[in-house]
Amino acid sequence: MDTHRTRPAPDGSVGSGRKKSTVLIYLFGALGGLNWGYDTGVISAALVYLRPEFELSSWAEGWIVTGLIIGAVFGAAVGGRLSDKYGRWKILMATAVTFIVAPVGMALAPDPNTLFVFRFIVGLGSGLAAVTLPVYLSEISPARIRGKVTAFYALAIVTGQFIGFIIGLAFAPMESWRWMLGLSVVPSLLFAVGLAFIWETPRWLVKKGREAEALTILHYDRTPEEAERELQEIHVINEAEKAAGAQNLKALLQPWVKPILFVGLGLAILQQIMGINTIIYYAPTTLQNVGFTDQAAIAANLIIGVMNVLAIWLALTYADRWGRRPLLLAGAAGTCLSLAVLALTNLLLPEPEGFGVVGIVTLTCMAVYIFMFQASWGSMVWVMLGEIFPLGVRAAAMGLATTALWFANGVVALGFPPVLEAVGVGWLFAGFSVICCAALVFTYRRVPETKGRSLEEIESTFRNTAGMPVVPNPKRMR
Repeated sequence: MDTHRTRPAPDGSVGSGRKKSTVLIYLFGALGGLNWGYDTGVISAALVYLRPEFELSSWAEGWIVTGLIIGAVFGAAVGGRLSDKYGRWKILMATAVTFIVAPVGMALAPDPNTLFVFRFIVGLGSGLAAVTLPVYLSEISPARIRGKVTAFYALAIVTGQFIGFIIGLAFAPMESWRWMLGLSVVPSLLFAVGLAFIWETPRWLVKKGREAEALTILHYDRTPEEAERELQEIHVINEAEKAAGAQNLKALLQPWVKPILFVGLGLAILQQIMGINTIIYYAPTTLQNVGFTDQAAIAANLIIGVMNVLAIWLALTYADRWGRRPLLLAGAAGTCLSLAVLALTNLLLPEPEGFGVVGIVTLTCMAVYIFMFQASWGSMVWVMLGEIFPLGVRAAAMGLATTALWFANGVVALGFPPVLEAVGVGWLFAGFSVICCAALVFTYRRVPETKGRSLEEIESTFRNTAGMPVVPNPKRMR
């Protein structure tokens, strides 16, 4: 770690310059999501021109899209253990390297197999980022703004997607998918530069016995009293987990940890199988099927991109005011309804012979779905995954949840083209509507509220529920 950035004033205070630097940490730390968002956003436009150039079948098309996701599964599977061993910051630097190398390879790919390989490499970085960044942001930010800070990661993802949509539209007249994919090197370089402005998390430092450095970092965005109290909470939880042997993967099987893991896995898997990536990856393909021309379908991505960004700003504004649980409930209900209308429209109205009512309703429902999803499940799941897991297994549990998330993502992305071809838009989105309804039930019955509580208070509540109290009288979770 760059220790010159963690040296406090002689009296232990932090000046206004430190406060500004802390804001930069949150902004630059979240930028890892920008590249992932760009690659997932631009591929929908690139596919329109990749398909005829390489004469792709529906399965080959699915594999090119899924190359990123397969790589992300591997990255997520090892990311937790690596970030526990080497630190959050070093793993973020590794993601920056993959993000810089992969775009060049994608742009120069002579065939679908080479393109798949470099999509896999950028996926490795995306998987590492998906495991490490939410944990990093949740561990370094104060409880009072943790929801907003962690949601910056989701904002970076959708901002990257929106930029990808714009680049796709800009290069559509030239039919240049190589420029579309290769330009993701720009956000990659921005992320690498941003890493020079951030430092390690206090919770990882405490785990490594570096409490003095952890206290210095806590002072950056907390009063001296808050910093001392939070350090003590971290220390107490860390010692309790050491005593219980909760510093390894076997700790995930402890009776009091299993319910937390179940919630985390449920949130991660549901986020992906609710249908979001069928909209992001295949929006132009879906719109072409209901009467849009090629360029009109790509242009319609901008509407989806605007809904993405507006929804995340809503989540940023209200996550720490309304709470995570109300947003998740509202989002599940809204996505269920919008997809049900989309399904019924496509099932009951005549098959379109050009742009018409079915196309307008399809685009409207997709836009409403995107807004409801991103204001809730698209943002709050990342917030909660960074919050709910115990310190001793946080990175490992996050790795498992994120691996499950990417695996579900891959199944949906790979299966979408042939399923769409087999059953059509109507029945496909009817199925996703049912899954959104299941997400509503799951949230109501199993997901707790976490707003306004330190990570140690959240862990203490789960421990107390299981009869393993650590910190006296933790705030009660609803």
